[in-house]
Amino acid sequence: MKMVTICGSMRFEEEMKKIAFILESKQGYNVLQCVYNTDNIEILPDDKRRLEAAHFKKIEMSDAVYIVDIDGYIGEQVKKEIKYAKSIGKEIIYHSASGEKV
Repeated sequence: MKMVTICGSMRFEEEMKKIAFILESKQGYNVLQCVYNTDNIEILPDDKRRLEAAHFKKIEMSDAVYIVDIDGYIGEQVKKEIKYAKSIGKEIIYHSASGEKV
């Protein structure tokens, strides 16, 4: 079973949750996701650094990253995640190329 980390803009939070379900239930992936700040807790600079470090660790643990690029949008943080994933030899999978609709 391939392990993937979902990477995408938080503007796609609801879509990423749906995509994770589809990837696991329909395609057999094991999905690592970012954490969602559904209660809008204030994120301090140290919190942001810890969240980023945790997400990069998830990328390291994965076989691939799954890029949620709805309407072709890839933000600056996701560009960094793609660059990092490439630098450590991870497969890059783009949602736009999957043909799945959410």
